[in-house]
Amino acid sequence: MADYNKVGLLAIREDRILLCQKRGLSRLILPGGTLEPGETPEACLHREIREELGDVVARDLEYLGTYRDRAASDDPSVVKTVEIQLYRGEIAGQPVASSEIEALIWFGRESDRELLSPILINAILPDLARRGVLGWGE
Repeated sequence: MADYNKVGLLAIREDRILLCQKRGLSRLILPGGTLEPGETPEACLHREIREELGDVVARDLEYLGTYRDRAASDDPSVVKTVEIQLYRGEIAGQPVASSEIEALIWFGRESDRELLSPILINAILPDLARRGVLGWGE
């Protein structure tokens, strides 16, 4: 079992994916968050998107898969795992960093992958490229 169980949103615009920089964390992560007791993944995603991205709505959600890897941390002595149920969806509205999110980045094929969380580098992006969800070719 993972230390953290989360739901993440894959929003793609012009072959770039929307990523977040959380306050106090240098690695980029997906928009989304932790499931609350009794909450469906879709309800969690809608709640977290409103909290993190402001007055926007995630629509046309499509489940892409569940991924597991090392959780993002700036402290190398902290080793925890995260499991993310990933959904692709469109964002209606203009996302703005809100709540614990410091910055939003539209991350592209040529962007610096050293900025990414381990689960993005090791599991999510390679799988999405292999499946043709992203046209990045791994």
